[in-house]
Amino acid sequence: MLFHSPAVGKQLQHQLYPSHHHIWFPTAGRKRLQLSRCNDLAHSLTGVELLLVYLKKRQRSRIYIGMGFSVQVTPVIFILLLISTQHPATGGGHDPLIVLDDYEDNGIRLRCSSERLISEVQVLWTDSKGENFTGTPLNTGPGSAHASSSFILKPGSGNSVSCKIIDKLLKKSTESSVVIGDVFFPATSPWLAAFVVILLLSILLVIAATYKLRKNNKTTVRVENAQREIEKEMIQLKDQLAKEQNKSQKEIQDAENKIEIARKELEFRRARSKAVNITLDENCKDPKLIIEEKNRVKSSIQKEVTPKLIVVATEGFSDEIHYWEVEVGDKSEWELGVVSEEIRNTLKGSKSKPFLEGCFSLQFSEGKYSLTTGEDMRNLKQCTVVGVSLDQEEEVLSFYNVEEKCLLGSISLDFSGKLYPFFSPGPDDKWLGIRPVSIANPLPSL
Repeated sequence: MLFHSPAVGKQLQHQLYPSHHHIWFPTAGRKRLQLSRCNDLAHSLTGVELLLVYLKKRQRSRIYIGMGFSVQVTPVIFILLLISTQHPATGGGHDPLIVLDDYEDNGIRLRCSSERLISEVQVLWTDSKGENFTGTPLNTGPGSAHASSSFILKPGSGNSVSCKIIDKLLKKSTESSVVIGDVFFPATSPWLAAFVVILLLSILLVIAATYKLRKNNKTTVRVENAQREIEKEMIQLKDQLAKEQNKSQKEIQDAENKIEIARKELEFRRARSKAVNITLDENCKDPKLIIEEKNRVKSSIQKEVTPKLIVVATEGFSDEIHYWEVEVGDKSEWELGVVSEEIRNTLKGSKSKPFLEGCFSLQFSEGKYSLTTGEDMRNLKQCTVVGVSLDQEEEVLSFYNVEEKCLLGSISLDFSGKLYPFFSPGPDDKWLGIRPVSIANPLPSL
């Protein structure tokens, strides 16, 4: 939108629009609203010209003013008040042209132009307080350029400004003034402060929530790490407890084994404390056996015979506990035990029929032990000295490994009567002998 005095209107009539001038507003429908012709204004208005534009619309529209200058207006608003004052002088003069360029530096930049050369005139701006300003010259070239200057009008400065063109030679001045309403100045919305406060509060809330979430996350991580550490310690404690239990069980087992060994050794010593002297009876032996010093015997033939060749001891026992030891050495076959008095008498009478009942023994053959009861006796170490214990009170016949002081096996006696020790040396040419036992102090029963 261009505002000018009648003289300037005449100039624009020939320069911009040769036929006539229009002051117009492009609206939303792009229709031009003709207000008046500049030439009519030039002839009808003299001295002070007042142009008042009153716009009343139901809806909001955009008003384009000057070169690219646009604002939003409310339904009822005073747009612009233009006051143009002409100071007549001798000779012809041209009023300055004021153009609203654009927003700048929180204000509106105004441009004042004249057809006069910059060398002939001086451009001077005057604000509402009467203070003069030279403005910013726009043409700084040679003296043939037209005079032009710009000025930034800021809100609160009275909203009015005048541009005066002073002729240096004729001492004549022409002046154009413009008044701009506050609505055209860039202003801060009253809701902007609230929006900024709400935005800052929202940012603070987001920061606080983020901080809280991170803090909670760190706390959760610490709790999870602590829980994992506790679980790890529990697993370690369980492993340690299992090791301790295994160690304790092993120690208990070792202790039990030691106790069992000690018990067996004590039992062996108790049985050994009942040792008696045994002698071989020359009259109760097989003719094929050789007896030496009444405590050693061997076979005179080196082949297997049936029934086995045996010799019976002189002593017999019908009560209490009696123990004796036999040296078997590394013989490959032998048999030890007790027989009934009937079998002894049979041997004494030189009868050769086999005996089936009344014989209880331990036999070693082909590296294995066996009892007359048929009990399994595997994984037993071959021994060189065997102890025999006859317990008539408990009716048990027991055999011991004297070197290891442990039990080889036991037989329950289902026979009542007097029993005699017997010995079978086997078919090899090695001696089987009775070893004397000496005990200082007998041990009590368990």
